[in-house]
Amino acid sequence: MRIVIVGCGRVGSTLAENLDAAGHEVIIFDIRTAAFDRLPETFKGAALRGDGTDEEVLRRGGADGADVFLSLTEGDNRNVMAAQVATETFAIPQVIAKINDPVRAAAYAELGVATLCRTNLMVDTVAQHLHLPMSIGPGIDTPETPGHQHPHPTSRGLPVASEAAGAKVPPVAPPSRTRVAADHAADHAADHAADHAADHAADHAADHAADHDDAATEPGVAKAQRSGFRRWRS
Repeated sequence: MRIVIVGCGRVGSTLAENLDAAGHEVIIFDIRTAAFDRLPETFKGAALRGDGTDEEVLRRGGADGADVFLSLTEGDNRNVMAAQVATETFAIPQVIAKINDPVRAAAYAELGVATLCRTNLMVDTVAQHLHLPMSIGPGIDTPETPGHQHPHPTSRGLPVASEAAGAKVPPVAPPSRTRVAADHAADHAADHAADHAADHAADHAADHAADHDDAATEPGVAKAQRSGFRRWRS
């Protein structure tokens, strides 16, 4: 299968490593170059620096025709936006977006986006370990209607699943376009700051090592440490 992953964090990189080892064609995106350091040297897939919410970036990277699309960044809004592009533009049959907020995970599942809620998964695991009964949402919420076939939200907001069963539950309003754009910009700013800090730390460590190592016995070590990740750049 061709599997596209957006976000090379701990979850994304671990999935990419194991899916690649299992023989699948893996394409992984991240806006931070340093994130690809989590991938092993044996990784045979494509690691591309780029915005996974951008249709052209995904198209150039080979997302069109993929079998599975996993949006696993740390930003809920980015994950939803990437999942919507995968569903509506590329019609990828299996799409999952990681949403940490349980309320938003349920709301977006009602819109036709399959959501993975880490909060629900962790709470459920703790509850089972302690043998405590707890009523929480599902770890993975799979919508009955695919996203590209799902109706758009009405002016009342998003209905929730229990409403269809006859319960009177207030609708959950989706975030406005302005809010989504603002959150998306904040996510990018945070990632840019983290990328800059990581690069600065790497350069500082390399300079420190170069100052203290014997240049005659180990020439070019610092240079190799600095330029090693550039092979991942798009």
